[in-house]
Amino acid sequence: MNGSLPVVETFHSLQGEGMHTGRSAFFIRLAGCKVSCSWCDTKHSWQADSHPKQNVNDLADEAASAKEAGAAFVVITGGEPLHHNLDPLTEAIRNTCRLPIHIETSGVDEMSGTPDWITLSPKRHNPPRGEILNACDELKIVIHNEEDLFFAEKTATQALRAILLLQPGWGSEQGQRLAIRYTQSHPQWRLSMQSHKWLKVR
Repeated sequence: MNGSLPVVETFHSLQGEGMHTGRSAFFIRLAGCKVSCSWCDTKHSWQADSHPKQNVNDLADEAASAKEAGAAFVVITGGEPLHHNLDPLTEAIRNTCRLPIHIETSGVDEMSGTPDWITLSPKRHNPPRGEILNACDELKIVIHNEEDLFFAEKTATQALRAILLLQPGWGSEQGQRLAIRYTQSHPQWRLSMQSHKWLKVR
């Protein structure tokens, strides 16, 4: 499979957040993001031109090596991975190692690739596309203030098949307080924490 993508990093670690927290995973972090969240913890990934391109076959080979080391699935993240056409990458992974493929996206672009699991983390300032809302497996809303809670409820009405998650913004005491209180009184929601940051792993 031909094709290359700008890559910030690849690494084998544990999924730190969402429904698959604690599971062994191989991460492919692609470069490029125009969503520009002020609280983003990977702002170094925003400029695609600042990162080298890698062939999708080489990335698939890395995923295969991670599978041999215990990775249960591949996570394609960013940046915003759907700024790119992911068809060649997901095809290469499936042809090489057949690991399940998870995509983490804000949902601002059309879906590409063939993911087995879609984590949608939409943003108030740049809402997601309706077709991704309808297709996502988990809806993960980052909470900093009450406006984020209103956005979460509104967005959830369109994500009918998704598991609903509230995730406090890292370092936001208000976000943590609001998310905990809200999940206590709204049982359709679950709390997601960035456990990898607490554990100080990648």
